[in-house]
Amino acid sequence: MALDFGLKGQRVLVTASSSGIGYGAAQAFLQEGARVVINSSNAEKLANARSKLAPLGEVHAVTGNLGSKEDLDHLVKESLSDLGGIDVLVYVTGSPKPGRFMDFSYEDWRSASDLLVVSPAYLAKLVADQMIKSGTGGRMVFLSSWVIKEPLLTIALSSVCRTTLLSLVRTLSRELGPRKVRVNGILPGYIRTGRIDQLAQNAAKTRGIKAEEWVREIENEIPMGRIGTTSELSNAILFLSSELSSYISGVSLPVDGALLRSI
Repeated sequence: MALDFGLKGQRVLVTASSSGIGYGAAQAFLQEGARVVINSSNAEKLANARSKLAPLGEVHAVTGNLGSKEDLDHLVKESLSDLGGIDVLVYVTGSPKPGRFMDFSYEDWRSASDLLVVSPAYLAKLVADQMIKSGTGGRMVFLSSWVIKEPLLTIALSSVCRTTLLSLVRTLSRELGPRKVRVNGILPGYIRTGRIDQLAQNAAKTRGIKAEEWVREIENEIPMGRIGTTSELSNAILFLSSELSSYISGVSLPVDGALLRSI
């Protein structure tokens, strides 16, 4: 029997949702009867995603670059216009390019910081303002990565910059808790998206192996023996966005098939 998360009619904004983890989350919310705004900087991909999701329910699309203040302002304004409010924010971003620390320039660090530090903090403030004004509060879920617990040398930009989301979750959960806003994070492990293909190709290029070999290596590292799916990750997002997690705030939940070794 399917579990009812109680999200019917909820107003949900999911960023970076034309593909991958964000798309999977938007799909899951629509299947639960939520009203959803999806977002991407690529207008063509966004229109295609909306077309595929439309049969599932009410879905709106807002084009915008998460690294731009003006686009973030526009995203929230349009979401409020389309939905009449925001009950749930799910923050997903694309990932910075792979590589080791010494590979990157000042511009690379600035770009990654805008996307993974400045953008989620500013968007959270915009959305929190609306949640507080509504008087009913809301929920925020920030997608980070397992590498903030155990840095991976081959994706140094993510390993360094995504750590901010862990502190953001703890800070917001304490400050916004009295205002009926719950804030949580998720640390995905390896999830079957285009990012896996990108990392596999990068490993093939830098190590001189086949992409499939890298994937097998990763699967051998995961105690559950396989890469996760976006639907499995989306179940965790739905849980933290629903009243089933009504006394949970400030956590960063690994969804990684037991990949993390640290406590």
